[in-house]
Amino acid sequence: MALAEFHLALRNLRRNTKRTAVAIATVASGIVAFLLAGGFINWIFHDMREATIHSQLGHIQFVRPGYFEKGIADPYAFLLPHASTELELLEKTAGVASITPRLALSGLASFGETTVAFAGEGIDPVRERPISSRITIKEGRDLDGLDDKSAILGEGLARSLGVKPGDSIVLLATTASGSANAIELTVAGTFFTIYKDYDDSALRLPIPLARKLMRVEGATSWVALLEQTELTEPTVATARSMLPAEQFQIVPWTDLADFYNKTVVLFSKQVDVVKLIIGLIIVLTISNTQTMSVLERTTEIGTSLAIGSRSSEILRLFLLEGALIGIAGGLIGLGLGFLLAEAISSVGIPMPPPPGMARGYTGQILISSALAVDALVLAILTTLLASVMPAWKASRMNIVDALRCNQ
Repeated sequence: MALAEFHLALRNLRRNTKRTAVAIATVASGIVAFLLAGGFINWIFHDMREATIHSQLGHIQFVRPGYFEKGIADPYAFLLPHASTELELLEKTAGVASITPRLALSGLASFGETTVAFAGEGIDPVRERPISSRITIKEGRDLDGLDDKSAILGEGLARSLGVKPGDSIVLLATTASGSANAIELTVAGTFFTIYKDYDDSALRLPIPLARKLMRVEGATSWVALLEQTELTEPTVATARSMLPAEQFQIVPWTDLADFYNKTVVLFSKQVDVVKLIIGLIIVLTISNTQTMSVLERTTEIGTSLAIGSRSSEILRLFLLEGALIGIAGGLIGLGLGFLLAEAISSVGIPMPPPPGMARGYTGQILISSALAVDALVLAILTTLLASVMPAWKASRMNIVDALRCNQ
């Protein structure tokens, strides 16, 4: 019976091919628009996520409990050891590509008569390189290793100081014990990330020099890079089972990326609005198409009811026709959407600098499997919804009035 209804629905759609084609084209156009809009936002999420991870946060940070709540006032009360069995154990954990110590520090950087505040990090340049792959050297060079007596400066900080690669600067800081200390360094290069605020104050130097300046041993955090971002949650769970909670706080990057998280919430709501608008357009168009079909087939519907067809069968028939339009339009829209996404991504979408960033970027379209499924569900659900009222009216027709419709 279901197969017979399917064939009958197909034949009914083929009666007026132009109207059916317009309905399918409307659904397909809506799905293409949804895929391109959603795919662009998906790409922004993906690129911002990776840039956030590979320029500042890493995938997981290991700190002493309470560091992020109280460490701003006294970071050196929460020091991790320079080397330990726990660090070696984490390095061997499945999914961990690299793990490196960092020492946070702040103070004043001086060049000539200019003095500017900085927020710096002592790093292991070799271990840090894969983690900080989204930090781009603008001028000069990157740090070579632990023996390098140089520092790299964010482009905003370098501009404020008026320095260039090769210049010597003096870093002045208050040590962990409260006394003043200073060291002289050479500017190896300048760098930039996607975050302008970070570049305006950031400074990086080898961690032995940072320890010498602050007169401490150890690190304020261990930063881990994973083989895949999707491994973050299982790796965090594994690490928490390995390390004592009273000594280590294990923080995934999602807990630290406040700007990214707020951007995702904002843009996701925008995609939902686009989805709602596209859904309304499809519902109105398909509802009009189905209503016209019901009016044209009034006598036929009355005849079907007169010879014993049930109202539920008439209802199912029109709903099935709507679903077929949604499936056809959705599949065509998916195909066109993927093709257009590839074409647009190969050319790129020039974008101006967003708020809080210093540079523009070239956008792309990233259509995920979840987005494709969402688009197909949107096509089917909206066409079904649009068919409900016309199908209900068709199934509730008065037989006598329907038979006399064209007489």
